Formats: sequence, C-alpha cells, structure tokens
Amino acid sequence: QTQLIQSEKMSSLGQLVAGIAHEINNPVNFIYGNINHIHQYTEDLLGILEMYQQICDGNHCDISQRAEEVDLEFIVEDLPKMLSSIRVGASRIREIVLSLRNFSRLDEADLKIVDIHEGINSTLLILQYRLKAKPDSPGIEVIKEYSDLPTVECYAGKLNQVLMNVLSNAIDALEEGISHSYWESETDINQSPTPKIRISTQKSEDNNRVVISIADNGLGMTKKVINRIFDPFFTTKPIGKGTGLGLSISYQIIVDKHGGIFNCKSIPGKGTEFSIEIPLGQGK
Repeated sequence: QTQLIQSEKMSSLGQLVAGIAHEINNPVNFIYGNINHIHQYTEDLLGILEMYQQICDGNHCDISQRAEEVDLEFIVEDLPKMLSSIRVGASRIREIVLSLRNFSRLDEADLKIVDIHEGINSTLLILQYRLKAKPDSPGIEVIKEYSDLPTVECYAGKLNQVLMNVLSNAIDALEEGISHSYWESETDINQSPTPKIRISTQKSEDNNRVVISIADNGLGMTKKVINRIFDPFFTTKPIGKGTGLGLSISYQIIVDKHGGIFNCKSIPGKGTEFSIEIPLGQGK
C-alpha cells in the first residue's frame, strides 16, 4: 500500500511539473521569439545614432552634451552585450522547460516510442544543480558513453522515474564520499581523483534490448547491502532522507512493467554500477 501511495505521489508530481512547464513555456517563447527582433532594431537605432553624431558639431550640439551625461559610448558598447546575455538566459530557460516536459511525459502514460538518450539528458539537466561544484565540495563529473541506439517502446514517464532514482542515489553516494574526504585520502593511483558518474548505453548481444549502465566511483556497498537493495523500505540513508522505496519501485517498473532486467554490482571502496535492460518493444 505504501508503494502504491509513493507511486501516486510521483504521478502527481509529474502532473505538477508538466503543468508548470506548460505555463512557463508560452511567456518564455514570447520573450525568446522577440529577442532577435529587439537585437536587430537596436542595431538599426545605434546605426542612425552614429550618423547623427557624425553630422553634429561636437562643440555646439546639445546631443553631444547629453551623450556625455548618459555616457553614450558605454551604452553603445554594453547594450548589444546585454541583449546577448538575455538571449542566452531565455534559451537556457527554454531548455529547462523542455526537459521538464520530457521528464514528466504527462501525455505519454501509455506505451510510446522514445529516444532513451533524450530521457537521460532531461534527467541530468534537472539534477544539474546537484552536480555543480559548491564552495565546500567539488563538482561531480558526468561521462556520457552513448551508443547509436534505436528508439524504444516503453512507458517513458516511468522509465524517467527510474533514471531519476538511480542518478539521485549515485549523487547521494558521491556526496557521502565527499563528506568523508574519500578522494582526498585515496592512495590507489587507479582510482579517479574526482567524483564521477559514468553513463553508457548499448544494445544487448541479441540486439533485442537496450542496456543502460550508470556507475559511480563512490564508497561502494557490501554484499549484504546489495542483497537487500531492492527490498521495500530498506535504506542506508539517515532517517528523513530516504524512504527505502525508490529502488523497490524502480525494480517493479523495469522488471514487472517492462519485462526487463535490473541489476546492481558494487565493490566497497571502488564504486557502484546499476544496469538497466529493457526490450526494444513491449508487444501487444
């Protein structure tokens, strides 16, 4: 019952995210669509202003005096830069909104043909704030090793939920290693000196499934922990930080709902790797 409640909460969250993304999308597109026109108008006006300056006698013209008062030379130099910054900012917001819409997949509750890499990239963009460097900790490097994959028939929203759970757990593990100064004290030359997440995709040997591998170089887990990692309510996180349901629900989504395979292997002190395999098609 608790698993069903948690799954329903995620569904409601997806609806909320999709609604917010839809509401933001329209005004952002309006702003982004008009920036190019504003930039062109500004260049035209600055060109005409330059012609006025050439005609005007600097010693007796009120325009020259006013230009000095407002520091016209600085404005002419800074205004195009400001517009370019606004364009970059609006473009970034559009990317985030698109990622939110792709992640929620509100209109794709049923089986859909999707690009797996699109779902991974959308999830990473949403988690970007946790990957960036902070004053008290280094950033987490994400290495993408994507193969040329065909589209996959799957429950896109559910699969993105799994990706979010696995990537969030990888980040949690790396943050725990950072708090224990794991990389600063590491003496093994083969061990990477920085926290990393490696995401690789490929087709299975029989070409009937897609394999997604998500590995980190964190503290790793013991065999005893791995044996229980998919059990409902089992968690190694502090009280209040983990429900113990994320991986359990993810296992149901991959194995029961998609007929796939969900595995985990880990070596203490070396890191953890989750492997997700789903068929290319779900049949009728």
